Formats: sequence, C-alpha cells, structure tokens
Amino acid sequence: MPTTNTLTDDLLKLDHQLCFALYSASLAMTKLYKPLLEELGLTYPQYLVMLVLWEQDGLMVSELGERLYLDSGTLTPLLKRLELAGLVLRTRAVQDERRVHVTLTPTGQQLKARAAKIPGCIISASQCALPDLMALTGQVQALRQRLVSAGLPK
Repeated sequence: MPTTNTLTDDLLKLDHQLCFALYSASLAMTKLYKPLLEELGLTYPQYLVMLVLWEQDGLMVSELGERLYLDSGTLTPLLKRLELAGLVLRTRAVQDERRVHVTLTPTGQQLKARAAKIPGCIISASQCALPDLMALTGQVQALRQRLVSAGLPK
C-alpha cells in the first residue's frame, strides 16, 4: 500500500499533471497551425478572431472578448493589426463611443474560403477519427466550463 509521501510524490510528477498535458498539447497544436496560418497572413490569435467573425459578423469588441476569453487590452492590438491588413473594420457606436463594432471587410470574408482547408489538415495530423476529436473537444470545453464555474479566472 502506498504511503502518503509516495502518493504525493506520484501526484507531483510532471507527466501526471493535466495542466501540463493541456499546455504541451496546446504548444504542439499552435506549432502545427503556424505554417498553415502563415499562408493566410494570420497569427493564431488573429485566426481565432476571424473564426468568430466568420461565424457571426458585426460583434462588439466586448462580445469577441467574451467568446474568446480575452480582455480588451489583448484584443485591441490584435484587431488593429487585422484592420491594418484590411480584414476587419472597427467602428465606434454613435450612441456610446466606448462600444466598438468589428465587421469583416470583403477581403476578410473572402479569406474564409482559403482557411477552409485548415480543419482537414488538423484532423489529418491528429491521426484521430473526427468523432473522437469532437468528443475530446467537448470534454475539454466541459472542463473549461467547470473551471470557470468554480470561480477560477477565465
């Protein structure tokens, strides 16, 4: 029977840490995306913004932040670079200038067609069946929601 110290030591092994498994998988995933996104002229965070806007155009910066779990201080420079690239427009609301709407330009809308190949490349590289990847995605999303509900920062 393992002692408390043995159990504690075992629990503190790097390869037993869920956080490290998620972190290192995230690094590997980002590395996989990098050359695919370079072809589009996007960084990974910019790609995430574009995914949200391709899903629902015309969101406010605050809505983008909620969807991506990012604060406006992180989003604003991303959006400025996307605007300089001609992919989005930022427009201040007339009623409240603190509210900024983000809309896709025609160029930003057209980029979606070029990005359509990316999910297939990721599925192929993962060497997993699509239903398995969808199940894993659901499990990670459920974990994130439980952690957020537990009062941990987003």
